[in-house]
Amino acid sequence: MRQKNNTKKAENKKCSVAKKCGGCQYQGIAYEEQLKKKQKMINQLLCKFGKPAPILGMEYPYYYRNKIHRTFGRDRKGTIISGTYQAGTHQIVPVEECLIEDKKCQEVIRTIQGMLKSFKIKTYDEDTGFGLLRHVLVRRGFHTNEIMVVLVLGSPILPSKNQFVKTLRKAHPEITTVILNVNDKKTSMILGEREILLYGKGYITDTLCGCTFRISPKSFYQVNPVQTEKLYQTAIHFAGLTGKEQVIDAYCGTGTIGIVAAKQAGKVLGIELNKDAVRDARVNAKANGIKNIEFLQGDAGEAMVAMAARDAKADVVFMDPPRAGSDERFLSSVVKLSPKKVVYISCNPETLERDLKYMTKHKYEVKKIQPVEMFAFTEHLETVVLMTKKDKAFPI
Repeated sequence: MRQKNNTKKAENKKCSVAKKCGGCQYQGIAYEEQLKKKQKMINQLLCKFGKPAPILGMEYPYYYRNKIHRTFGRDRKGTIISGTYQAGTHQIVPVEECLIEDKKCQEVIRTIQGMLKSFKIKTYDEDTGFGLLRHVLVRRGFHTNEIMVVLVLGSPILPSKNQFVKTLRKAHPEITTVILNVNDKKTSMILGEREILLYGKGYITDTLCGCTFRISPKSFYQVNPVQTEKLYQTAIHFAGLTGKEQVIDAYCGTGTIGIVAAKQAGKVLGIELNKDAVRDARVNAKANGIKNIEFLQGDAGEAMVAMAARDAKADVVFMDPPRAGSDERFLSSVVKLSPKKVVYISCNPETLERDLKYMTKHKYEVKKIQPVEMFAFTEHLETVVLMTKKDKAFPI
């Protein structure tokens, strides 16, 4: 099938550590071929429910990730290195340049690596537990150009911290906040629980679909902002909002989809289990002047069962579950609530297929399937699916 997207003929850049890193399964494959492979995969998986539309591809599939992470250590010669763990191991693969990560974020990492010796900061050794710097996380708002730096240390004490921040900001004045994250446990988790603010407000902001969102070190925020706009616009278009609908945003996270949708809906209820995400969602709604949305901290499935029990109604349910997909308990709660439309945003086609099987056996039918490229050079694919109740015909 020929791809109907605006993808420019991208030069075929080569990654020097592709085989060792393992993060990009499609490195070395021309981008047009990647799209063809993904289209074939999604067609085969979901053809029983309808014909998927051509993938919405990227115009330029390089340097798109707005969040990057590097692990710090030393090689056998004692030289400071930063990179990523080799697939299935805890061996650090040094990464000088990643072809899918934001260039500016990578420059910040290189600057920090170059500063360690003069500030006498030792890198952490997983085997011995000695050393200070474990990881660095950098996030950038693509529209605001604000940059956050998170230094993950094995101790809460950073020597000459004020001078370190001053030197770093002199090299990169776009840095608006620096956070020290303390991870003093023997764990594979990157971030620890404790955070110490070294500079700025402790968060950055970015805009998405005309709305402003706060991004904290642990906030979930889509890593490909350009394609996220296409993803959310597709989802909201599928919902066919007219300004009157009662909408539920399940798995709402920091409220991105619900806040964008609220501009075209009557009332939106966002439901999220993570209390920190709910706090950020409320801040985001207030920052955007959105008054027809509220957020509930709790289990979305239980909330919808309770709504159905008191005969409450919803016209549209947006659901954006993690890679593991949803589960029958949640899906049965959607069926009980019986919204006119369900818009499923999936980041895993295999769990999407499983969940669609359940929904199509329980009074819903698939009307539209739109794959969206979010992760060029990897095998991952996002998909937006519109379902409506079988017992009535609703305009789409």
